[in-house]
Amino acid sequence: MSRSDALRKAEEYELDLVEISPNANPPVCKIVDWGKYNYQKTKQAQKNRKSVKSLEMKQMRSGLKIGDHDLAVKMRKVQGFLDNGHKVKITLFFRGRELAHKDIGFALAERVINGFGDTIAVDQQPQLAGKQLTFVIRSTVQPKRSANTEAEAPQESADGNTIHSF
Repeated sequence: MSRSDALRKAEEYELDLVEISPNANPPVCKIVDWGKYNYQKTKQAQKNRKSVKSLEMKQMRSGLKIGDHDLAVKMRKVQGFLDNGHKVKITLFFRGRELAHKDIGFALAERVINGFGDTIAVDQQPQLAGKQLTFVIRSTVQPKRSANTEAEAPQESADGNTIHSF
């Protein structure tokens, strides 16, 4: 239909003529209530943003002279990050004359990687940059969802209404 016919019809229904796809040939338009259309579009954008999970890069730092127990505590914390689906950047820093013993740093990095076994993948191999030895790991197993997140999340029924469970 022509533009003038569409505008006349929109005025007749007391609605707005909204251009949906301007690049199409011919351009696609709809006769809708602009306020309602804009509100629905905003809500859909919010819903899409909410469903997208941003992957954060967590970081764990340590020195070369870390004790076995301290290393175990840090690795438990790293395991928690991995279980939640995050990537983890592990940084081993050299102080003073420790830089002369780079092999100790690489051995500690291998010990950390081997400590996790097959549950991780190394995204970035250990590499020395200045006084820091860094590498990035990620989990190869599916991230766990916390129990209270599932219980508190509202569900949608078949008719589109939101169901909240308390």
